Amino acid sequence: MVPEPDQAIQNSLGAQIGVIRPIARLLAQRGIREFEEAKAFFRPSLSMLHDPFKMKDMDQAVDRLALAVSRQERIVVYGDYDVDGTTSVAMMFHFLRSFHPNISYYIPDRHKEGYGVSEAGILRAREENAGLVITLDCGIKSVELISRAKEYGIDFIVCDHHLPGKKLPPAVAVLDPKRNDCLYPFKELSGCGVGFKFIQAFYLNHPDLPVDPLDYLDLVAVSIGADIVPVTGENRILAHFGLARLRENPRPGLQALMHLSGMTEVTMTNVVFRIAPRINSAGRINHAFDAVVLMLAASEEEAASYAHELHEQNQVRKETDELITREALEMIEADSTMISARSTVLFKKDWHKGVIGIVASRCIERYYRPTIILTHKSENLVTGSARSVNGFDVYSALTSCADLLEQFGGHMHAAGMTLREDNVSAFREEFEKVVSRTIREEDLTPEIRIDSGLKFDEITPKFFRIIRQFAPFGPENLNPVFMSCKLKARSVRVLKGKHLKMQVCQEDSGNYFDAIGFGLGGLEDLIKGSDYFNMAYSLEVNHFRGKTSLQLMIQDIKVD
Repeated sequence: MVPEPDQAIQNSLGAQIGVIRPIARLLAQRGIREFEEAKAFFRPSLSMLHDPFKMKDMDQAVDRLALAVSRQERIVVYGDYDVDGTTSVAMMFHFLRSFHPNISYYIPDRHKEGYGVSEAGILRAREENAGLVITLDCGIKSVELISRAKEYGIDFIVCDHHLPGKKLPPAVAVLDPKRNDCLYPFKELSGCGVGFKFIQAFYLNHPDLPVDPLDYLDLVAVSIGADIVPVTGENRILAHFGLARLRENPRPGLQALMHLSGMTEVTMTNVVFRIAPRINSAGRINHAFDAVVLMLAASEEEAASYAHELHEQNQVRKETDELITREALEMIEADSTMISARSTVLFKKDWHKGVIGIVASRCIERYYRPTIILTHKSENLVTGSARSVNGFDVYSALTSCADLLEQFGGHMHAAGMTLREDNVSAFREEFEKVVSRTIREEDLTPEIRIDSGLKFDEITPKFFRIIRQFAPFGPENLNPVFMSCKLKARSVRVLKGKHLKMQVCQEDSGNYFDAIGFGLGGLEDLIKGSDYFNMAYSLEVNHFRGKTSLQLMIQDIKVD
């Protein structure tokens, strides 16, 4: 259970805005203390967005872009191959193209060039006689390559949101709210969000431009959901209005993806699980250019064709990661030492580089522990993706194994690495030693974060309407998880051999609610054999055969 917020604050909030205790508790957990803060939370406004010129180097970035436009210089928009990067490129390219025709975009090949500014990308800019490159969602650590580009007479404007290294790249402007010397009030923008602030600033200085920056909020919302940045502060405002645009007037490419994915409601959850994987599949299976072309599509017909291509690539991606996950789990289950280990490190030469990060996450769903999946890179080198569990710093663990690695990078929860193939066995042993020595016992057991206890008679239509206004959900503003006790069930069944479906009511209450637990079909006998049970769940909308109803989304069940 999440720690109980100050009782006086809960009481005061409940009285000021007229809500029951569980709502006041949820607001207090989110740092809301008084009426005006609650009003800003429930009624976000674009007027709450920060002045983009508060970002360090924004004046220089705007002036350099204006100079490039006046000189008719070639501008290259350079972005990463993931969702954040491709939405950024589509946004910036579309904006600049509306008033500056001498422009192109570049995205590195995930497998051949890897992340960030690449030598091939700089050579392409040089071949095009570019005077300016604008990086999006990358560039903050590309010190050497941007230095080399400077020697070729190419200026850079870096728009990034990752932590800088000890030295900033020698760009004309480095827009990154995580710079130590940047006083921008909100530090957690996505890469696309930083690009949006640049566009916003340029538009403020050039208000006669033919495109309104707010037209790009649908792309910004997709980047926020896909890049798992906190949905608080400015991100929550951008996501709120971006999702509204997705509902009311999405660009053709995103509309086509929503249609193909069977999306019935525009929520951040559906953005993350339906739109984002299809955009991401381009860079994983083929090339991220495909995703940008889709998002730049001008007509429904054009978008439908490109979206179908991405949809097919996503199907290939799903089949590939399912096959590799199956092989990975079989490797673990065939080795008693691996089953009892505190980490997982697996290597197979023919595994697809584009999905090994997904496979690592899938393995953690079965064996909850730090996991690394490795595959062949080139010659005697292998490449890998690491994923961690809550509370364990996998980047720090890799640092302890650095003598066995050629290179590595990442953060607490995810990382990538390259090592020599003949070091794989030694690395597996060393990583296991480091994890065994440093991981806490509680880190090896998944936990469900419960926000509040709840009685079924408190789940009224008004209560549910208020909970829905907590959206958009995401990190640091998750969909609330409730716990109710003394429950009993009827019509218990398993769908498709794995999903638990039933109706639930609380002792002494006649209100039955539909409930579903994806992947929880194994609990059927436990429930049928129990008089009462406790349940952790969130509240969701269920769309079925044209009808909309409230549904409890089961997280876990415990017999009392």
